[in-house]
Amino acid sequence: MEKQVILRSQLHNPGSWKVPTLLHRSAFPQTRLKNLPLLCSKLFPWEASPPYASTDGDSIIKGNNIVEPIDAEDAPEFPILQSEEDVIEMKNQPSVPQQPLKWPMWLLGPSVLLVTGMVPTLWLPLSSVFLGPNMAGLLSLVGLDCMFNLGATLFLLMADACGRPKGMSVAHKSQVPFTYQLWNLGASLLGFILPLLMLFASHKGSLQPQLPFVSFLVLLGPYLLLLSIQMLTEMLTWHWKSPVWLVTPIVYEAYRVLQLMRGLKLAGEVGAPAWMVESIRGLVSWWVLILGIQLMRVAWFAGFAYQAQQQP
Repeated sequence: MEKQVILRSQLHNPGSWKVPTLLHRSAFPQTRLKNLPLLCSKLFPWEASPPYASTDGDSIIKGNNIVEPIDAEDAPEFPILQSEEDVIEMKNQPSVPQQPLKWPMWLLGPSVLLVTGMVPTLWLPLSSVFLGPNMAGLLSLVGLDCMFNLGATLFLLMADACGRPKGMSVAHKSQVPFTYQLWNLGASLLGFILPLLMLFASHKGSLQPQLPFVSFLVLLGPYLLLLSIQMLTEMLTWHWKSPVWLVTPIVYEAYRVLQLMRGLKLAGEVGAPAWMVESIRGLVSWWVLILGIQLMRVAWFAGFAYQAQQQP
């Protein structure tokens, strides 16, 4: 009680702010008051404002919360932002949102691609699908390829949903290199034009024996149709800057190899000449080469992205 009376009397007496030596030694041994980290405290509602509570000088807190003004020399000890460089904008910090609902797509997407593409081609007997070298047989083959294209579209949509972060701005979207676009279009156009040139040469008599037009459509008609769809899909992914632009040609080209191998089996049933069989084998070799180049590009792009992340 005596200590409290002494402190209360000195608080309301501006002339004597120093704590007596006896009280200082008893209450705070081995400690100096001016080094205490406590710089402010609130007054009780019934207490009057101290006469030294001013709003001038280098005080940090103003009004009734002031106990001791702060000198300008002590100001750098406080974490006050000195320049704009001290300000951290949290909106630029990368964040990895938790998206647990997208995890099942990692299994669902490839499963859809397997069911719609590989199962009908590998396990369904060709004799039950191909009805002969006529329009019915052609439409049945086109139906198989349309089923695969539906599965490939669903797969690419799910891959886009998994690969595109939520709220990704336009500046951070996938930028497709122009040389990559030029290479893909060149390879696809070459694979599209060569069969048409062979058909034109056959009708002109340059290639003998001549191949009927319906037989040509049965062998290479679905191939040309799916190749056109692939080029359209690739251009759409480039235009939308989708992250699946690197996967799209691989999906279609892997199925194209099976599609051309199916054409080799049908060549004997439609009575295709030897030059047509050799042409289909050449197309198989061409697309296996293109598929290998695409896989090399995936490895290169993964290494390039890793180097870009390591740079400051």
